[in-house]
Amino acid sequence: MNSAVSNRQSVISTVDPHSGFSPRQFAICLKGIVWRESLRFLHQRERFISALVRPLVWLFIFAAGFRQVLGVSIIPPYQTYILYAEYITPGLIAMIQLFNGMQSSLSMVYDREMGNMRTLLVSPFPRWYLLCSKLVAGTAVSLLQVYAFLLIARFWDIGPPPIGYLLILPALVLSGLMLGALGMLISSVIKQLENFAGVMNFVIFPMFFASSALYPLWQVRESSPLLYSVCKFNPFTHAVELIRFALYAQVNWTSLAVVCGCTALFMLSAILAYDPSRGFLARRGEAAGAA
Repeated sequence: MNSAVSNRQSVISTVDPHSGFSPRQFAICLKGIVWRESLRFLHQRERFISALVRPLVWLFIFAAGFRQVLGVSIIPPYQTYILYAEYITPGLIAMIQLFNGMQSSLSMVYDREMGNMRTLLVSPFPRWYLLCSKLVAGTAVSLLQVYAFLLIARFWDIGPPPIGYLLILPALVLSGLMLGALGMLISSVIKQLENFAGVMNFVIFPMFFASSALYPLWQVRESSPLLYSVCKFNPFTHAVELIRFALYAQVNWTSLAVVCGCTALFMLSAILAYDPSRGFLARRGEAAGAA
């Protein structure tokens, strides 16, 4: 923590706010933010454990109960019939990243209440770069959680081909950025930590259950055309499918386009929301002043 702060302060002290920044200075800033988030994650062991407990409960208890009942037929990207536990693995991976994105938004709300966020945002670096660095740091943390989950799942003979562990990395980065940007956008409208639980339930569970994480979309379409339409327009569905296809060395181009588009939309909205001259934070400040 002290190393990250000293790196940031050394850069700020040598930078003229009215001049440009060198690539080295940008790199030091990014390194400091990523290092700070990594240390916070390592010091919060319960956060790492809880990130693994949720998907493992679904995988070893819920999926085991339906192992013989909910076999999945041959659908892309699978070349043969698969067990239900193997089908939901990509959805559980995306769930890890979804919860991590919400956890990152919680940390931003906490930092804003404690004053740490103000220290970060008043630095001479562009605000969009600071927010993007925060997003990259959160995504890096989610990658550690995902690969730890895949390692544990491998001991139960659940996992992709060996090459899938490498090919999934770009998909994990894109989905992590999208879900992290969504969490960052949500953090701009949460006023107090006490409101986080309600927003979390309102966002996470509808996104997770109204997706292809737990059941194929063709089965959803047969039972409820309306729910099928909701699932198709759910960005989380496309994050799951992007990960699913990447695990088996394939690309779902539609999901790739949706994830990239939503990432850009959520990130631009978050940058505007954290802009002191406009956005949600500015409007809340005006409302407080009027009161």
